[in-house]
Formats: sequence, C-alpha cells, structure tokens
Amino acid sequence: MIKFLLKGILGDKNRSLLPIIIISIGVALTILLSGYMRGVMGDMIEQSARFQTGHVKVMSRAYAENASQMPNDLALLDVDEIHLELENDFPDIQWVDRINFGGLLDVPDANGETKGQGPSAGMALELFSKNSGEIQRLNMQQSLVRGKIPGQKGDALIGEDFAQKLDIKIGDRITFMGTTMNGSMTFADFTVCGTIRFGAAALDRGVLIIDISDARYMLDMEDATGEILGFLGEGVYVDEKATEVADSFNSKYVATEDEFAPTMLRLRDQNNLGSYLDYVDGFASMFVAIFIFVMSIVLWNTGLLGGLRRYQEFGIRLALGEEKGHIYRTLIYEAVLIGIIGSIVGTSLGLLGTWYMQVVGIDITGMMKNSTMLMPSVLRSKYTPELLYIGFIPGLLAMVLGNMLSGIGIYKRQTATLFKELEV
Repeated sequence: MIKFLLKGILGDKNRSLLPIIIISIGVALTILLSGYMRGVMGDMIEQSARFQTGHVKVMSRAYAENASQMPNDLALLDVDEIHLELENDFPDIQWVDRINFGGLLDVPDANGETKGQGPSAGMALELFSKNSGEIQRLNMQQSLVRGKIPGQKGDALIGEDFAQKLDIKIGDRITFMGTTMNGSMTFADFTVCGTIRFGAAALDRGVLIIDISDARYMLDMEDATGEILGFLGEGVYVDEKATEVADSFNSKYVATEDEFAPTMLRLRDQNNLGSYLDYVDGFASMFVAIFIFVMSIVLWNTGLLGGLRRYQEFGIRLALGEEKGHIYRTLIYEAVLIGIIGSIVGTSLGLLGTWYMQVVGIDITGMMKNSTMLMPSVLRSKYTPELLYIGFIPGLLAMVLGNMLSGIGIYKRQTATLFKELEV
C-alpha cells in the first residue's frame, strides 16, 4: 500500500509538489528560527559567565552587596583555605580567582611627561597558571590584535581602542594609579605587551588586563581575592546543578553572622540575569510556538485545499465501488507520506542553514560601537538535538489534520447522486 501511494505521490506532481514545497519552506524556517533564538540568547548568557559572573561565584557577603562598585576593601581573605574547601567538596568544578579594580592610566612621553590619561577598568586573571584555562575561556589568543599575552611580571594587555585613543605602542611603559585594599594610594608601572579587542565596547574602551600576582602585590591583597568564579564541568550553565552547588556551600555558613564570611551566588542571582534567563526561555519558546502555529495553519489549509481539489476523483472511486473508509484512510496515508517527505527536506535545509549561521554568524560590530552592554559582536545560531524533530510538528501533524478535515466530505457523498454529479 505504502509503495503504491508513494508512486502516486511522486508521479502526480500536481497533487504533491506544492504541498511538499510549502512544508519544506515552513519546516526550514521553523528550525532556522529555533536555532537562531537559542544560539543568540545562549551566547549572551555564556559571555556574561566567562567575563563577569561565572556559573557560580564566591564572594564575601559584604562584597556581594556592593559588587558593582568593585569594593576590594571587602574582599575574601584566606583564599587558599577556601580553595581547598571548594576543590574537596566540588572537584568537578573549575575554580579561578579574579580581581576587578579601577583607576587612572597615565601614559608618559619620551621625557617622562604625561602625554595622555584615561580611566581604566582592570581585570586581574590567572594568566601564568597553565591549569586555570583563563586564556582559552576568554578567547584571548583569537582576540589579540597586536603583541602577545602577558608572560612575565609587569606585562599588561590593554584594549585596542584604548591604545589608539592614547597612542600607546607595544613596549611602552604605562602607570596605573589607584587605591589598595587598605585604602591607600598605589602606583604601579607596566609594560604594554599587547592589545586586545573582545568585540564589546564596554571592555575595549578602557580594559587593562594583568596577571593576578601583579594585582595582589599592587593592591596589597596577598592571599586575598575579590571573587572566586566556578565553571561547571559541562562547560555550559545548568541552573539545577548551580543551585545544588550553591545551596550546599551556603548551608555551611548559614549560622554565622560575619559579614566577611563567604557566600556563593549562581549566575542567575547576579546582574539581574535571573529575569533574563526566564525571559529567554519563555520568549524563545513562545516565539517558536507562535511560528509553528502559523505554519500549521498554512499547511492545514494546503491539505484542506488539496483534498477539496480531488473531490471529483473521490466521486469516481466511490462510483467504481471503493469503500468510503478505504478512500479516507488512503488520503491520510498520503498526507503522512507528503508530510514526512517535506519535513525531511525542510529539516535538512534548516540544519544546513543553522550550521552555516553557527560557523559564520552575523557580524554586528558596527552596531555596537557605543554600546555598554556585554554581548557577542557576532550573532550565531546553535544546533540542539530538538532541531532534528521540531520541524515535524507543523510539517507532519498540520498536513495530516488538514487532510483529515477535508476528507470528511467523502462520507457526505451520496452514492445515488454520484453519476449525476459526474455528468455535471
């Protein structure tokens, strides 16, 4: 039966070509949209995790309340003990220290006189550690514009836009002026070993990156750190896992009232990302659901029109003695086959487009020159296993429902009037 129906579908292009084309286009668009939404929203979350929040973050309670001010005077102390505890309790999570600081960057000329100054947002990372993964996590090698990654004490990276503004060249000496953990003034000289562009204007306009050992010496923060970031072993943020880890860690300090006791926050607890995560999941699902619903109506109408167009054919088959139930079932079988063919073609096209968008993406660098929001400069789609079947929802079910509705007319045909209808 299936072989016979398949021959009929492929042989009669007037009956099958248009539905297959419409189904293929609808399914491909459904997959492209779903992959794009998941990719763009997911990239924004992961970029925030890599640069700011981690999947989980340990800070002192006082620091956490004022985190946006980078209050290093409220930093965590006895970091080695905290690391030992974290690594014993959560060995599958990678923990790294970071210190965020701000100050004024002074650029002297050949005579030692100031030729330019600018406010700088500093990031101290574990650059000299081979096991921290910070260079790979922040994609620093690919983001490097000139020079190299810091490899020795006194080396510093600055944003390419910042370097151009202050006319800083590789090998130039710069002076950072700020305050230490204890509130006193600090001055430190660095050698510019490279410039970097992350593609986020908020960073590129004033970032200064040094190794955390230099920052601890400069800010009087030996055995102290502003933040300890944790990254889940899966490499992506999983809210259930992060919640389990944070609850387990915080339960140990629930009885203490010390404002400098460590506390752990999930990604969704920081920078209002909780509401954003809920918005991402809800909006992406709603958008895809609406699109699937619209495509289902289009394909439903296609199946309905296809069945009505064959009204005379059904009459001839009834006149020849074929049972109404058999005609109705073959109509549904045909819809299933057409839906499967169109869905397979559309899924293949959609996955191909998603793969291209994942590899190449859409460069929006020109639109973000004055942006202060931390987000990727290249929008990419993301392949997920659900893309393999999500297109079959409108492609198969809607086509079948349309044919089922149109096929009801078969049972309304009166055999006694068939020849009179055919004569007309």
